[in-house]
Amino acid sequence: MARRGQLTETDIGEWANYTQLVRPLKGRMRLPPPEAPVPQAGPAPIAPVALPPSRPAGSRFVAVGDQPGGLDKSSWNKFRTGKMPTMRTLDLHGRTAQRAFHALQSFLHAAHADHVRCVEVITGRGAGEGGGVLRRELPLWLNLPTLRPMVLAASHPHAANPGSVRILLRRPR
Repeated sequence: MARRGQLTETDIGEWANYTQLVRPLKGRMRLPPPEAPVPQAGPAPIAPVALPPSRPAGSRFVAVGDQPGGLDKSSWNKFRTGKMPTMRTLDLHGRTAQRAFHALQSFLHAAHADHVRCVEVITGRGAGEGGGVLRRELPLWLNLPTLRPMVLAASHPHAANPGSVRILLRRPR
């Protein structure tokens, strides 16, 4: 048994195997792979967890203000400029990020099930130069696998109002 702070041969072998799965930083070299696999004593090794892709497969990443494919220019301009009426509004002011996410998720699922086309989510501007947590997290939430299939586009209804985002939902099939 190794003393505290010292690595065993198994630890070194496992670390070398792990480093083959990650991309090194720019300017750094990848460690050479271990010569021989280190025998595992005990239970079988745990398979690496497959992380979800950064962009949903088969669909484009939804960014606030970007025109999506499959939407004509006239409809996009109407939506982008705030002339398309919203049928429902969700105000996330005063909520923690976790509660806001759950509220957004249930709100979008209900709106999509009711065949609502355009909704508005108010995150607020937030403090600081980058905006608040909810404002920063909303585009990430919209691209999660549970919400991305419902969302067609997202845009601020007016350039002077970054604390509000309109979301164009796909038509249910």
